[in-house]
Amino acid sequence: MSAVIEIAGLRKSFHSARQGRRVAVDGFDLLVEAGQIHGFLGPNGSGKTTTLRALLGLVGADEGRMSVLGASSPERLPEVAGRVGAIVESPQFFGNFTARKTLRLLAVAGGVPTSRVDEVLEQVGLRDRGGERVKGYSLGMRQRLAVASALLKNPELLILDEPANGLDPAGIREMRDLMRSLAAAGVTVLLSSHILAEIQLICDHVTIISRGRRVAHGRVDEVLAGYDQHQWRVVVAAPDRAAELLGMAGVSVTTLADQLVVTGVDDPELISRTLGEQGLWVRELVPLRPDLESVFLELTGAHPQPAVPRQVDGGVPPEGPDGPLIDLDVRETREVGA
Repeated sequence: MSAVIEIAGLRKSFHSARQGRRVAVDGFDLLVEAGQIHGFLGPNGSGKTTTLRALLGLVGADEGRMSVLGASSPERLPEVAGRVGAIVESPQFFGNFTARKTLRLLAVAGGVPTSRVDEVLEQVGLRDRGGERVKGYSLGMRQRLAVASALLKNPELLILDEPANGLDPAGIREMRDLMRSLAAAGVTVLLSSHILAEIQLICDHVTIISRGRRVAHGRVDEVLAGYDQHQWRVVVAAPDRAAELLGMAGVSVTTLADQLVVTGVDDPELISRTLGEQGLWVRELVPLRPDLESVFLELTGAHPQPAVPRQVDGGVPPEGPDGPLIDLDVRETREVGA
């Protein structure tokens, strides 16, 4: 696979009279390969948005090497701008313009056929509302419009910062389906979101940044596997007796009310056999696995305890502004809404 986004050793500091020098990004690396839906995660102030802005030429880097679609950034970014759609931070639009008029203006300015307007409105679920003024839109509808604007160029690479912001559960599901359909069509997606359950559902790879440094990267399942303690929740009629028997078998056991948490067991048959041979029949034997939220909180220092495993029961995790849009053709932040 070829690198669609490559960042190596990125450093960026800001200076202010009040705070002095503040390091926002400190030797950060990022690799996004073709065809990935890549989650880019970090708490507020971690350097995530600064990284995206530096990659897109909106802020100058102090050090480091960056490339987009094989072109060095920011020097050769204009060469590939027509193949990239991006939203960094939150969208703003002229409130008195309709969504359709807003997108037509952007299409004309970007040299995109205006026939794409209705196509992207359809993609984000706004075709029937495209004739309404944006000032009447909810936050979630404005976010859909922002995503539509990023799709106008039919990009090979889509960079989205918090695309699910303001969406209700149905909208989040639709956005998830849209990202999957784009990936299936060959679009590479770099997705930043605070809805970690969504990232775990939709992304195949993830990079986590904390205090300007990369703290984890790789396939989502591999990152989670690194924090898997092979734990099981066990429910039996006599938990104290069960804990004693498992302890005698060399198993680490914690008793919690009417259940046990067994740690470090790869094969659950060991648990059921040890107890069954003594006439204690297991009522429940459920694997406990770390999820992306618990791993994220531990890695970023926002969680004082080890990652807390969540029950794996085959279910789906629960589902559930305004700012600049990026015009890569001129590499500047341009207000397209109020």
